[in-house]
Amino acid sequence: MPSPLTYLALIAALALASCQQSPKADNVLRGPVEIAQPTDKTALPAGMKTEAEARALTAAYVKTLPNAALYVVDSARVNDNGPTWQVLVLRRDWAKRMPNSARFEVNKATGDVQTGAVK
Repeated sequence: MPSPLTYLALIAALALASCQQSPKADNVLRGPVEIAQPTDKTALPAGMKTEAEARALTAAYVKTLPNAALYVVDSARVNDNGPTWQVLVLRRDWAKRMPNSARFEVNKATGDVQTGAVK
């Protein structure tokens, strides 16, 4: 039979574990997000659009939209989706909703920009 000291140690460990709180994530924009640039191993073939070019093409496309002032282009996040770059741009009028970003797809080969639905 375990000693009372063993039970006391177990109760203390459980009490300490229940006191720990996980940090709460807030959705406050704290500036532009830095995305790692491709290394030599992940370099794109000649003629393919880079991540920086995808950002620039998306910014140029957004300027042509009738509601361009609603987009925060400086905060764009870029994801590699195989043949396309997915560019997520925050919208000022979507501040308290999720998703709060508009999605654009930039074709790596042609540089064509298309809007997409955000899920």
